[in-house]
Amino acid sequence: MFRLITCITVQHSFTDLIFATIICVLGSVLAMRLFSRVRRTQGIQRLNWLFLSGFVGGSTIWTTHFVAMLGYKTPVVNGYDPTLTLISLVVGVVMTIAGFSIASVSRKGALIEAGGVIVGLGIVLMHYIGIAAYQAAGQLEWDRAYVITSIISGAFFGAVATNRIGRPVTRFCKYGSSSALILAIVSTHFIGMAGLTINLDPSIPLSPEIISGGIMTGIVCAVMAIILLLGASTYVIDMQSTQAAVERYRHLALHDPLTNLPNRAAFNDHLAGLTNRPADMAAHVAVLCFDLDRFKEINDVHGHSAGDHVLRTVAERLGNAMQHGEFVARVGGDEFVAVMRDYFIRADARALAQRVLDEVTKPIEWNEHILFVGSSVGISTFPGQASNVDDLLSQADIAMYRAKSTVSNTICFYDPSMDQAARERNALAIEMREGLKRGEFELYYQRQNDTVSREVVGFEALLRWLHPQRGMVSPVEFIPIAEKTGFIFELGEWVMRAACAEAASWKRPLRIAVNVAPQQLTDPRLPGLVHEILLESGLSAARLEIEITESSIISDHQYALHAIRQLKKLGVKVAMDDYGTGYSSLSTLQSFPFDKIKIDRAFIDGVVTSKQSAAIVRSTLILAASLDIPVLAEGVEREEHMEFLRNEGCLQVQGFLFGKPTPRSGIEDIVNGTDGAAGEPDAEANAELRGEQGKAAA
Repeated sequence: MFRLITCITVQHSFTDLIFATIICVLGSVLAMRLFSRVRRTQGIQRLNWLFLSGFVGGSTIWTTHFVAMLGYKTPVVNGYDPTLTLISLVVGVVMTIAGFSIASVSRKGALIEAGGVIVGLGIVLMHYIGIAAYQAAGQLEWDRAYVITSIISGAFFGAVATNRIGRPVTRFCKYGSSSALILAIVSTHFIGMAGLTINLDPSIPLSPEIISGGIMTGIVCAVMAIILLLGASTYVIDMQSTQAAVERYRHLALHDPLTNLPNRAAFNDHLAGLTNRPADMAAHVAVLCFDLDRFKEINDVHGHSAGDHVLRTVAERLGNAMQHGEFVARVGGDEFVAVMRDYFIRADARALAQRVLDEVTKPIEWNEHILFVGSSVGISTFPGQASNVDDLLSQADIAMYRAKSTVSNTICFYDPSMDQAARERNALAIEMREGLKRGEFELYYQRQNDTVSREVVGFEALLRWLHPQRGMVSPVEFIPIAEKTGFIFELGEWVMRAACAEAASWKRPLRIAVNVAPQQLTDPRLPGLVHEILLESGLSAARLEIEITESSIISDHQYALHAIRQLKKLGVKVAMDDYGTGYSSLSTLQSFPFDKIKIDRAFIDGVVTSKQSAAIVRSTLILAASLDIPVLAEGVEREEHMEFLRNEGCLQVQGFLFGKPTPRSGIEDIVNGTDGAAGEPDAEANAELRGEQGKAAA
């Protein structure tokens, strides 16, 4: 040990040792950082990092050795053989590349350490070839114990260096690998030099081709400076490229590709940061939830490219409209969310909501068309009723749907009563599915009568739900929920099957009318399903009448026309329901082959007292007569209605005047006998109606 210490402190120049140490530390750290890149890459990129790490590592070993040798104190004339000096550099680089290659082949196996052993042996081999290149006027003698120790030390620390990269246990292992490589280089050199003795012999001639110490110093410094700069610049460039790629991927992960607005993930992160602020801050957080009204119609009529243009335009306007402390994101489809972090009073959030509505409702130009969308904004605040981010967004969503239930372009703040209504709707949605399985749904039938003979000519099947706890649930409550959740497909199929099966069992061949929801009409399976049900039930296609609303047609004009034609090919009748309440137009009646028009009850109720209602009904009857389309009037409740419709040429009516909707048991005599077929006014219904009118008058 004393001999080793003497070798370091006495036999080497302190200045040169400092310089060698700096080179060794910088080169080792850089080489091991580059080697870590080798294990994380594949293909050509892997080979590039492998060559660069091996070249830097081998050059560091070589330079450290020769800088230390330049500081080695000896009283004799000395120099360096150029050929062996060059060979030592090549050996150092090649062995390091080979060792790193082997260590990078396996992810877990012993080859990781085996490669490190080869790197260490490369240090040893380079060292002793470098000593062989050292020319001096004397004899070189070696202590075998020191030589063997230097070999073992180099191999051991080389294995540790690759082990810390290949089998990291903490984030500090990268420093351990660099330290191990430094120890491998330093221990090999100084243990080996401690075992070297130079016996002076002036008679030994030096080759005239040897390189002097001064020239060698310049060569070594120049080579290492170039190599370190090359390796460091490459590493820095790669780090910057990696950082740029990470930022790019982060941007893509947190932004919507169509509008470039922040997406749901970015919104959640942003909102989580705001809600985790200290509780004693005076400012609250407001969340605004809104989507685009009439966006689906734009998609259906003008195509998805128009819809994309609308989304991009609205997103750009919203982004520009945001002020300090405000944030907007697209969270899906046509749904957007805005956040205000400095919310003090309702007027603050209302001002932001109004700015949102102003931007959304501006006209949008697209392919020489002017497109318009609307919106309704729901607002929730934190701290408030919400305990977390999910509740906050859910409450804003509930408030938005409450705003939509009034009129378009309105603003609504969340109130706890809304949450109760939303929970009840969600509960109904779940209970509907269970109710269908348990047989809680039932069909009721309402008569359709001839205006002249007053005889029953058919029935409309109406769905009723007798809930075991809630009692009779109105279709006005559960049908919209079924449409929103998609359960309408299953429910509508059950109604169609049950109605056709019932009608097929009647002795009298009366028509049965079944309502089809807008979503059902867009289902390409509908014509095939109707055909299948007709075959299974044995019902004649001519007895089935399918009623569709005008909103079903406007959502996809071409497909609706195709679906209606497919149904009519089966022999099924198709009626337009609620005529006059939607997008009524002459082109609709001209384009679609309807077998019947049903005038909505809203117009029938006023035919006696309102000139406008009477004029609308009269015009509809004249128009239908000119197109040879029969008309049925809904909501006929008084004889005055009946008389007006009969005089104006309406052929069929439906309403409380002839009876309320009733279950199968209430129409048994009509469908299977002759009693009641004449369709006299229903005494119970009229009495009930008169009672309601009396209450209204009171």
